[in-house]
Amino acid sequence: MDRCPWCGTDPLYVAYHDQEWGVPEHDDRRLFEFLILEGAQAGLSWITVLRKRENYRKAMDGFDPEKIARYDDAKIAALLQDSGLIRNRLKMGAAVGNARAYLDLRDAGTSLDTFVWDFVDGQPRINRFRSLSEVPAVTPAAEALSKALKKQGFRFVGPTIMYAFMQAAGLVNDHLVSCPRHRELA
Repeated sequence: MDRCPWCGTDPLYVAYHDQEWGVPEHDDRRLFEFLILEGAQAGLSWITVLRKRENYRKAMDGFDPEKIARYDDAKIAALLQDSGLIRNRLKMGAAVGNARAYLDLRDAGTSLDTFVWDFVDGQPRINRFRSLSEVPAVTPAAEALSKALKKQGFRFVGPTIMYAFMQAAGLVNDHLVSCPRHRELA
């Protein structure tokens, strides 16, 4: 298989590439998980986060926004002691704040699914990149999504993070055209 070269040969990374990355996601809880994990990734490699994802799922109640929104200082302090997580106070605080922003969005009558997919008119954008050097780090849609999420109270949702989120959640298909997943997801 002529995969996108960014996943290398690490079995976890290859499985992520082959089964998840770029698959259009519409489940609000999964979208929230991607949002939190992409924010946690800021300044780190994605494989670092991927290796900790199961720990995050266990420690953070399966990414249940209702539960995370109720985390207090003691719970955050306990999470920051967990070596299976990225122990960054700002990122952990943002995850709790983002759960609250998620609930506010939902309580206002908008699902996270509807909110984020509106930035691509409800359909994945199919790119046709031939090399990794062509893939942008940010796009106007990611900038707009970032700005809109910040306005809703979300944090750690800068334009570069949001473009990575869009790629992961299938809002864009950035598999290289030589990769079989490009065709499968197009």
